[in-house]
Amino acid sequence: MNVLEETVKPIKGLKLHTIKTDKFKTNTLVWKMKAPLQKETVTIRSLLPHVLESNSEAFPTTAKLRAYLDELYGASLYVDLAKKGEYHIISISIDIANEKFLSDQTPLLKKAFQLLSDIILKPNVDNSAFDRATVAKEKRTLKQRIQSVNDDKMRYANYRLIQEMCKEEPYALHVHGESQAVDDITEETLYRYYQQALAEDELDLYVIGDIDIAEVEGYASELLPFAVREPKKAEQRAAIRKAAVHQVKEEQDVKQGKLNIGYRTNLVYGDAEYFALQVFNGIFGGFSHSKLFLNVREKASLAYYVASRLESHKGLMMVMSGIDNNSYDQATSIIGEQLEAMKNGDFSEKEIEQTKAVIKNQLLETMDTARGVVEVLYHNIVAEKQVDLQEWLTGMDNVTKEEIVSAAKKTELDTVYFLHGKGEE
Repeated sequence: MNVLEETVKPIKGLKLHTIKTDKFKTNTLVWKMKAPLQKETVTIRSLLPHVLESNSEAFPTTAKLRAYLDELYGASLYVDLAKKGEYHIISISIDIANEKFLSDQTPLLKKAFQLLSDIILKPNVDNSAFDRATVAKEKRTLKQRIQSVNDDKMRYANYRLIQEMCKEEPYALHVHGESQAVDDITEETLYRYYQQALAEDELDLYVIGDIDIAEVEGYASELLPFAVREPKKAEQRAAIRKAAVHQVKEEQDVKQGKLNIGYRTNLVYGDAEYFALQVFNGIFGGFSHSKLFLNVREKASLAYYVASRLESHKGLMMVMSGIDNNSYDQATSIIGEQLEAMKNGDFSEKEIEQTKAVIKNQLLETMDTARGVVEVLYHNIVAEKQVDLQEWLTGMDNVTKEEIVSAAKKTELDTVYFLHGKGEE
């Protein structure tokens, strides 16, 4: 595999990451802003990127901004919010055609940088306040986004598990914040928060494509000037241990029960055993050949769906399943048995090889998109560890059965959450 090379250069106030590759026909800019997850700022911070994306000083309406993107050969602009460990991360991405492939040599990459600079540094602001109509529209949309979690019972159950599991920890906060906090945000308070975020957040810019690195450095220095800062670190508090397994049962008008189980893995991204943890999760519940799928869904026909996934920066593993309302005891019992089997080394070399192959394929698929490349590389910023792409692949390949068993043994059951139908538990 031809592994992509990342070049990192500190430029005043931000880190510039360039990945020169002819793999893509477009050039992609991904802007990342990272700050600690905090109850006081989580909601206003969730609103900010959507207001910035709506319009700018140069393009004061969404229609004008979208028309300009069309002029740039159908460039795309996209914002996103994520929660990684105890950090809240804003992403703003621009995908634009590479002018090398066009008959007219419009300097598209420079225009993409100018547009990114406009959106971040010259928003639609009047008298130290964001545009009122834009803020009102995006507040309504943010409320809908938060409400949609309650409407989708799969997402709701996962959110409730994390809330119960991580009480007293910032990670319990929802990535989009709290509905009741949306109303309190004004155009002025949002503008003040925007200024604070630009002054204090850790800033990273990724540029991927068939690019001239010196040219990109020039654009970044000229168009994205920021003051040097010492980014705020999240408080790395140890997980709050529970005296006993925490069990929560909640009743709603649902046809299908949602059984979500949370474990503390006691391992995070960058740890020596992190690759073994990935393989353990894959054999246990990560894929369609895993123990949970085969034993809970296929053999016992107990679950409509069942899978496990990791939160690599927080040291959590979550099992999500949809079961009949009256199958709680049987399902929790079989899920527990599968974890014990992992701790006892009750899995074959074939399962290990199959899981490694699927993980590797997944990673390569992720790397087939520029934004996927950024997501993989950005783990290093969050974890403050340097794991390059080749290390990912060789680290996974070299995992032994003993290491997988060791990772499994570190895993502790923390919280069991069950959402069930009325009068049916």
